[in-house]
Parts: sequence; structure tokens; C-alpha cells
Amino acid sequence: MADIEKEDLEEMEEDLIVVMTDEEGNEYYYREELIIPVDEKRYAILVPIEVEEEGGCGCGDSKCGCEDEVDVFIARIDTDENGEELYVDPTDEEFDQVRQAYEELMNDEEDEA
Repeated sequence: MADIEKEDLEEMEEDLIVVMTDEEGNEYYYREELIIPVDEKRYAILVPIEVEEEGGCGCGDSKCGCEDEVDVFIARIDTDENGEELYVDPTDEEFDQVRQAYEELMNDEEDEA
């Protein structure tokens, strides 16, 4: 995994960078690609920064054919008591709604092109 330094993050200042930490304390960096509103809530489509830097899927096999397939993370954006945004896992139902809204948005863009 590529080490991401503070200078690298500062260079991406026009993009919103989200840092997710797993149960073991490992940090993962994502770029907020898109905000999708569904009902009264907002959901973020997050793209791993490591994948963008390497130009592929991250599997290490240049002939795997999965360069076009990037695992993105969908997060619901909540606000805490201090007014700061929190990125949390959506429910299965919310995930399905966001996926459907995203597909409709992509289909609309293809129709316009």
C-alpha cells in the first residue's frame, strides 16, 4: 500500500479526503467522488486514493482485466452534536436505494452524452 504523506493530502485540497479507520487501527484514505441525496439523507461515494495513484484495481496483477472495476465505498453522511460530518455505514435498504440512484444518474449522463 502506498504511504500517503500530509503533503500528498494537501496537494489534493480541492478534493474532500475522508480517512476511515478499521478495528485494528489501520487508516484508509478515500476521495469523496459524489454526494447522492436520497430522501432526506445524503450519501457519499468514496473512491480509494491508493487505487487512483496506482492506476488500477490494486490487486497487483497488470493482466487481471479489473482495472476498470474499482471498489468504492458508500457512506451515509450524518452530523454529530458539534455539527461535524460523520461517515457511517448505510443499512442494507439504504445501500440498495443509493445504488439504484447512482445507476439512474449514470444512465442519465450516458443519455446526455
